Amino acid sequence: MGAGYNIATATFLALADAVFLYTLVMLAYVVFSWVPRPPEPLVPIRLGSAAMVDPLLRPLRRIIPPLRLGGIALDLSIILLFIAASLTRNVLARLAAAAAG
Repeated sequence: MGAGYNIATATFLALADAVFLYTLVMLAYVVFSWVPRPPEPLVPIRLGSAAMVDPLLRPLRRIIPPLRLGGIALDLSIILLFIAASLTRNVLARLAAAAAG
């Protein structure tokens, strides 16, 4: 292990990486929301991303109504979740840097 590398630094970096991976899952969720019937081999990925993202979106959707734009409705809750994930990842990266000294 290099100088300034400790368990706190490793923990914060691992958590930041986990948030990044969750962001990728959210991106898959958004892409699959645009595809009404994905090909059969991709259905488990669609179901898995929904199972991971929907529990965090449900409370946000109760608070934040969709934005009506003519005949469509834009779900702002997923945008807020992306922003929250980005802020969380930045905070974790700064904590890792501070823990490294």
